[in-house]
Amino acid sequence: MRISQQAGWCKKPASSTHARAALEEIRKTTYTAVLLTMTAVTGATGRNRMAAQVGHSAVMTCPNKTDATMVTWKISPKIGGPCTLGYRADQKKVDRTNCSDRVNCEFRSNQSYALEIQQVGMADEGNYSCEVVTQEGNFHQMYQLTVLVPPRLSLYCDDHRNPVCKAAAGRPAAEISWVPENNSMTETDSHDNGTVTVLSRFTAHSTDEKTVTCMVYHTTLNETKSIACSSCKLPLVCSAFKILPSPLFKHYDRHQ
Repeated sequence: MRISQQAGWCKKPASSTHARAALEEIRKTTYTAVLLTMTAVTGATGRNRMAAQVGHSAVMTCPNKTDATMVTWKISPKIGGPCTLGYRADQKKVDRTNCSDRVNCEFRSNQSYALEIQQVGMADEGNYSCEVVTQEGNFHQMYQLTVLVPPRLSLYCDDHRNPVCKAAAGRPAAEISWVPENNSMTETDSHDNGTVTVLSRFTAHSTDEKTVTCMVYHTTLNETKSIACSSCKLPLVCSAFKILPSPLFKHYDRHQ
């Protein structure tokens, strides 16, 4: 009676080296599958850098999920304690923990689960995170909020009748230049609240120009104004220009 040698259980056992290689390949495959499963369950985590002007409103949204059972906003401001807002879909109720009345959740029909801060202040700067719980898994969105402050502009003449251009208490610091170009002297003064005052002094002793123009650049400015100063050597003009925010920032400045 002949025994067939084609059956798998009758094959010659693999060498120990081949066996170890096969086990290692299985381990790698299993690890990859587990990693992919974890990624699918936790969802993608995004981080946005966002800028809002002081006194305006800021709106941040969660991942757009229509089947959310729970939404949680966690706020970690640079000043003050943490704040948490939680929403349960089954109860249609928002629970607040240590949050200002200016901070509210807007659970809109488009399921954006927006967080709105009214009358943004310097104390609102910090990190904001949203977690949306669904049957598919948990999805996160994170924001880093920066508060912008427009500088107060002034243009005057010093005791030596030199034009002086000042951008006070701005955030970030404003940039100042002159037309015609000259060897101006610039001073900066940083304040405890994070704002910066920039002062530029026009130092040219003579010029053929009939008017000296001070140009102020800041992301919150969008205006032009002229100021006549009879005590100066020349008429003065102050022009304010808007600098577009960095591509890394989402600039939200809806004014209430």
